[in-house]
Amino acid sequence: MRNPVGWAALTAFSLAFFAFIYAPLFVIIGYSFNSNPVNMMIWEHFTFDWYTGLLGLSDRTTDVSNRAAYVESTDQMLAALRTSLTVALFTTTISTVIGTATAIALARYRFRMRGFYNGFLMLPMMMPDIVLGIGLLIFFVTIGMKLSMLTIIIGHCTFLTSYVFIIVQARIAGIDPALEEASADLGASEWVTLRKVLLPQLTPGILGGALLAFVISMDDLVITYFISGTGDTTLPVFIFGMIRRGVKPEINAIATLIILASVVIAALGLWLRSRKTD
Repeated sequence: MRNPVGWAALTAFSLAFFAFIYAPLFVIIGYSFNSNPVNMMIWEHFTFDWYTGLLGLSDRTTDVSNRAAYVESTDQMLAALRTSLTVALFTTTISTVIGTATAIALARYRFRMRGFYNGFLMLPMMMPDIVLGIGLLIFFVTIGMKLSMLTIIIGHCTFLTSYVFIIVQARIAGIDPALEEASADLGASEWVTLRKVLLPQLTPGILGGALLAFVISMDDLVITYFISGTGDTTLPVFIFGMIRRGVKPEINAIATLIILASVVIAALGLWLRSRKTD
């Protein structure tokens, strides 16, 4: 039988926990519509000026006495966004291919040190970001590789492959191997069995892992901060540079757009991950 007091305490704790986690996000979203350009904590009135300014749909610099142009250059922000999207697309593609192939190999083949290799893939996820970022920086400097967009892509692949691997591995664990055995008994080659039997069943997990890798790559700051070159600034690094000069209204607007995009992509990935095999 349920204990009313215990359930009430558990409910109160859960509500307090979620409020502690998500309240700052709602504060950022709320103040992104505040028209006060000087102190965001003092509410003036509701406005979309910071969003339209970021999108280049309005000119806020005409009234200098009442408003300040906090974004030094919209072109710089858009360039940082393009860099983030480029890195995320390449990283997602590479990580998805490697993570999926590794998950299939470890699930369907037996070889020496298989267990060690399986655990070794978890290491980048468990390692603190700052340690991984410093390690990658030392590695690139040691081999004489110039910090650029390529180093960011390589750095992101080192840990995002693990995320894709775990998601695809969980998906493949629920697939009956008898289907692949039946395909082989009917004369299909390993390639045909992979293409027509295994991959269609793995598609939700592969897409879910790819979307998760994309959103993590777009949001990463710590590792990217160490391994990015001067001319390849991603959007999180650009926002971090703005925050160092003070919390500006545009930062709240940019953060709100990132939160919205992250929620949509993550929700889509989780939905694809949870789909049952037809």
